[in-house]
Amino acid sequence: MKEKKRKKISPSGYKKRGYRQSITSSSGLISNYVTVKETDLHILAATGIEKDGYNAVHRYRNQLENYISSQPDFLTALVPLDFDTLAPPIIKDMLQAGIAANVGPMAAVAGAIAEYVGRDLLSTGIEEVIVENGGDVFLQRKDDCISAIFAGQSPLSQKVGIRIPVKRMPVGICTSSGTVGHSLSLGQADSVTVLAASAPLADAAATRIGNEASSGGKEKINHALEVAQAISGLLGAVIICGENIGAWGEIDLVGLD
Repeated sequence: MKEKKRKKISPSGYKKRGYRQSITSSSGLISNYVTVKETDLHILAATGIEKDGYNAVHRYRNQLENYISSQPDFLTALVPLDFDTLAPPIIKDMLQAGIAANVGPMAAVAGAIAEYVGRDLLSTGIEEVIVENGGDVFLQRKDDCISAIFAGQSPLSQKVGIRIPVKRMPVGICTSSGTVGHSLSLGQADSVTVLAASAPLADAAATRIGNEASSGGKEKINHALEVAQAISGLLGAVIICGENIGAWGEIDLVGLD
C-alpha cells in the first residue's frame, strides 16, 4: 500500500514558540526577545541585551536586504551561487554554506543571523549566550548542556536531546523539518538536526539532509545520513521520521522526561 503523504503542519506549540519556555526554565539565563520583520529571536544571556540584540539584527538584515536588492537571485536560488569575494562576511558565509551543502544560500539565513548576532553580543563582554532563531541556534556556554529536539507530532519530539560538550562551543545547532513550520523542505522528516562549528553551515546542511529524508523509514534515514557524511565541516546529525531515529557523527543522545 502506498503511504499517504503527510501534510506540513504548524502546531500551536510551534506557532507560539512554546518550546522556548523549556529553554528559559533550564538555562539559568535571562530571556530577551528581538523581532524585526521576519526575524524573531529568543536571546538568552546573563543580562538584558535587547538594545544590543536589536541593533545587531538591524545591521545584518540591512546587509542582507541591500545585497538582495543588487543580486535578486540570492533570495530565490535553490541551488548554490558563485562565491562573491566582495560581499559582506555574512553573505560570504551563506554563499559558502550553500556551496558546501549544495543548496541555495538563503537556506542558511536563520543560522547566519543567529550566529552573527550571537558573536556580536559576545564581543560586548558577556561570556554566555544562546541565540535561537526559529529552531536554529548559536550556542556559547561555560558548561556542557543538552539541546532537546522538537520534531512536531513524532512521539520522539522533545523526548530526545543532544548533549553538547563545552569543548565544542561556540557551536551551531540547526533543525529543518518537512512536517513542521513554513520553511521550504522537499523531504518528509519530522526533524533533521545538525551540529557544526558554523551555524550557517549547520542550517544549510539541515535543509539539504532534510530534502533527502522522507517518511519511507530506516532506508531513507540511512541514505540521508550518508549525505550528511559527505558534507564537509559537520560535527554530526540526527534525523527523526515518525518513530524512527538515526544519528551520525559526534552525537551524544540522551533521553528526556
